[in-house]
Amino acid sequence: MEYIYAFITGGVICVIGQLLMDATKLTAPRVLVILVVSGALLQAFQLYEPLVEFASTGARVPLPGFGYNLAKGAMEGASKGILDAVTGGVKAAAGGISVAIGWGYIIALIFNPKSVR
Repeated sequence: MEYIYAFITGGVICVIGQLLMDATKLTAPRVLVILVVSGALLQAFQLYEPLVEFASTGARVPLPGFGYNLAKGAMEGASKGILDAVTGGVKAAAGGISVAIGWGYIIALIFNPKSVR
């Protein structure tokens, strides 16, 4: 059942992002920022953690999950000191950031991008 909850939750998050792009004049980068910031804000008010407990990966993988991870790391770091509050978010999300950079580099080596005009 956990897989079904993860699939449905992740799908709903993706549908929300797609609706923002289709129903408004927001561009993809702005929707990305909205989703990441919404995850961080929901975590700041302790509202995203119950969603993560319910849907696990379905709530952690999409963009709001990245914002949640950054906010959670910063909040945990804040209990240790001011420097850890600043670096805690990056430490918490370091694995995902590293994978994104690594795969982006590999894909850039394999494929030849075209500029669109």
